[in-house]
Amino acid sequence: MTPIRVLGAGYGPRGQEDVFPDPHALTLEAGLSASVELLCRGPVAVVTGAGISTDSGIPDYRGPDSAPRAPMTYQEFMAQAANRSRYWARNQVGWHHLALAEPNASHHVLAQLEAVGRIRGIITQNIDRLHQRAGAFGVVDLHGRYDQVLCVECRTVLQRARWGQMLEAANPEFEQHSRDPKDIEFAPDADAEIVYDGRYSVPDCPVCGGVVKPNVVFFGESAATHDVAHAAAIVDSAQAVLVLGSSLTVHSGRRFVRRAVRAGKPVVIVNHGKTRSDQDATVKIDAPVAEFLNAAQQLWGSD
Repeated sequence: MTPIRVLGAGYGPRGQEDVFPDPHALTLEAGLSASVELLCRGPVAVVTGAGISTDSGIPDYRGPDSAPRAPMTYQEFMAQAANRSRYWARNQVGWHHLALAEPNASHHVLAQLEAVGRIRGIITQNIDRLHQRAGAFGVVDLHGRYDQVLCVECRTVLQRARWGQMLEAANPEFEQHSRDPKDIEFAPDADAEIVYDGRYSVPDCPVCGGVVKPNVVFFGESAATHDVAHAAAIVDSAQAVLVLGSSLTVHSGRRFVRRAVRAGKPVVIVNHGKTRSDQDATVKIDAPVAEFLNAAQQLWGSD
């Protein structure tokens, strides 16, 4: 394989150029020491995707074994009441799956590394809130959070549990005909594969009568400006960027890799499968997130 410079071009002392194999093919064993050396140079900005939550029972979006999906776009959601009815019927089942999920070892390791100053902040593309439940504080929910809903007109925020009660009251027979959760295919965006007959009533906003949507970023919708700015500040104040469990397919997460590259900061990507930023990685490891963090924790977390 053609070697690449992973510690040169300003990454190493006096610009020294250590050479490692092509990062697109590094195993955990081959890439661990190089990645940890980079991460130990200073506080790290961490970008996480669905791959960090698979051990919590939440399926991945685009992993090698993931089924093809076509999530509803923001434009589709807003275009027709029938689309919103279909969305909420499925979400009313799917959100409970996220609510029951528990943080896994990877979430806890990152919270511990944050507590000892190794991590500057966590930029997550997940809506499951598992980083916070594991004890992390500096988390940017780039794509929103599953446990809230939002009126698109008056911007009133309701807790998802309260909205669920309103949906149940409007559809008293729906729960009786719901399938056993063990037989339902769930998705990381609180979607669920259910039998939908088009007869699901969706309440209006209790404050202004407007359209209520989940407080998440749909496909076709942009992340909140203040969240993007906060995430950019985390990257700017970090010495390196670590991507965990994301294919970086969408621009909202990939932009922070590009920001680090433009600033001359090293980027370590750990993902099971290819990503759209593999060519920007200083070190790319093809491995599950949990295996990497389990191997890296003691080396990275020590003084």
